[in-house]
Amino acid sequence: MKSSFHGIRYFFLGIAVLLAIGWGMRAAERIEPASANFPRYTVVTTDGSHLVVTDNVKNQVYFYAIGPDEKVGDPLHLRGSADLTEVGKPVIAPTTYGK
Repeated sequence: MKSSFHGIRYFFLGIAVLLAIGWGMRAAERIEPASANFPRYTVVTTDGSHLVVTDNVKNQVYFYAIGPDEKVGDPLHLRGSADLTEVGKPVIAPTTYGK
């Protein structure tokens, strides 16, 4: 009689463990990835005539600037970008745009 009681207890304990594992796996699926709460863009620096922005999803850094004859407050133009996945390499070749 005592051994059947232990068998039943272990059976229900096993079911409880399986349910807890299943419940934990479902909860893990509902958690949003860390990047969902992280900003898409980060402004690295700005002074009114220059703007450096990092795109955290594409791993790119973008450089914007006004023209040589323009004043602070004029529209900023995309001047170049660099691929941040190349960080750590001896040379990073930026991509240039326009003037």
